[in-house]
Amino acid sequence: MTLTADVLVAGGGPAATWAALKAAEEGASVVLADKGYCGTSGATASVGTGVWYVPPEEKAREAAMASREALGGHLADRRWMARVLDETYERVNELAEAGRYPFPTGPDGTPLRNGLQGPEYMRRQRIRVKRAGVTILDHSPVTELLTAADGSVAGAAGYRRQAGRSFEVRAGAVVLATGGCAFLSKAFGCNVNTGDGALLAAETGAELSGMEFSNAYGIAPEHTSVTKTAFYNYATFYRAGGEVLEGAASQGGRSVIARTLLSEKVFCKLDQADDAAQRAMRLAQPNFFLPFDRLGINPFTDPFSVTLLAEGTVRGTGGIRIVDDGCATTVPGLYAAGDAATRELICGGFTGGGSHNAAWAISSGSWAGRSAARFARAVGRGRQVSAAGGAGLRPTGTSANVDVVEVIRTVQAEVLPYDKNYLRHGDVLRTALKELDAAWDSVRSGLHAEGAGLVPARQAAAMVAHARWMYTSALARDESRGMARRLDRPGLDPAQHHRITSGGLDEVWARPEEVTA
Repeated sequence: MTLTADVLVAGGGPAATWAALKAAEEGASVVLADKGYCGTSGATASVGTGVWYVPPEEKAREAAMASREALGGHLADRRWMARVLDETYERVNELAEAGRYPFPTGPDGTPLRNGLQGPEYMRRQRIRVKRAGVTILDHSPVTELLTAADGSVAGAAGYRRQAGRSFEVRAGAVVLATGGCAFLSKAFGCNVNTGDGALLAAETGAELSGMEFSNAYGIAPEHTSVTKTAFYNYATFYRAGGEVLEGAASQGGRSVIARTLLSEKVFCKLDQADDAAQRAMRLAQPNFFLPFDRLGINPFTDPFSVTLLAEGTVRGTGGIRIVDDGCATTVPGLYAAGDAATRELICGGFTGGGSHNAAWAISSGSWAGRSAARFARAVGRGRQVSAAGGAGLRPTGTSANVDVVEVIRTVQAEVLPYDKNYLRHGDVLRTALKELDAAWDSVRSGLHAEGAGLVPARQAAAMVAHARWMYTSALARDESRGMARRLDRPGLDPAQHHRITSGGLDEVWARPEEVTA
């Protein structure tokens, strides 16, 4: 199946739907291709999320911008913060009015618009996208980009999983809103987030940024996937024997939990929540309690064992580097939004779930959609294209029997363990990187897939590439800043007040980039 459009949006979450809406408002014809079913797939669709929604009052905005600057290692940009706060405020108000979104109200009757229920939010976004005339291709992961003779991006190809056939979209511009990478860790809503967009971008020569800020882990009840960590601020953590685990906490003490889990189980009770807080928690995040209800556990009174699940660049910060206010990448015709793009500009080296990420998805998606539409209008249609995909599609050596499942196991063995990715040490990172480089060499030279096999093969390649950018960037940041903490370099070095850009596939590189005011 071959389609032609002005703009192709890859992805189906908040950033993708806002990009599609704003591109359509610019008069562009738009195709949206989602790996899952747009409106139900992705990290937001299954949860409630806070939003960095702050009324345009000077003191409130100042406090909002100052709140995470130090936590993020002072790598954020005030101008970008202000832009995101402005855009998010307008777009959330638009959602409330145009989509009749049912925001709750406070005691004084004022609408409370700093939170969204993911299932309802994304259901309405799908409806709005369809009404805008966007063609939605569900269950249609993009597997490679198409480029024109001048190197600009001119569309993409992929595979329609339910139809069992390939597809191609010739487009004037492409927006990558495919999410971050959680390495198939089974974190809630994240198993579609395998870093595909970063691989696609890098294959056309795009750069990445902030990939060292990628060691995010969410707390979850053991043997479950629900990594909603906000409520663990009410928790007390215990050792298996019942004694309090000193220093353990959701904020500022998660490394204590990680270290302890290396040798024994950790238990928890949400015993610091009073009756009013308990009622509010169940209203705000009902799905947080589903695993407990099914297991017959009262999390406020009964101890339960917990684990940490890797969320990589979903709850981390790194992603595709953007170079202008319209979220363009370093490759003409290619734009990035949401978790696929770096969030350093608004939160430096630390973000977390919801809040800033949710606001960034709304804002960057809107900017990327508008800019992609304008770029497409300028270049027109009818360009000759060539396929840009490599690993898993076009091996450089004689095709060998490379096992995709084994490749995934290899990358997970290097990025999921706490003592490698969370509790980072230079020597451990270097050893892990050797294993990942070998895995990439195997994938690049010998992995060849067709048909339905394309999707897992490209996911495996994307995860290996993602891990290599992460660890190469982590070694380049020879200090501890934001969430990029090194056991062998525990201090913050003022001389390293810069961002780390990275890129490359067969030869991965990382280098400092000056932080501009």
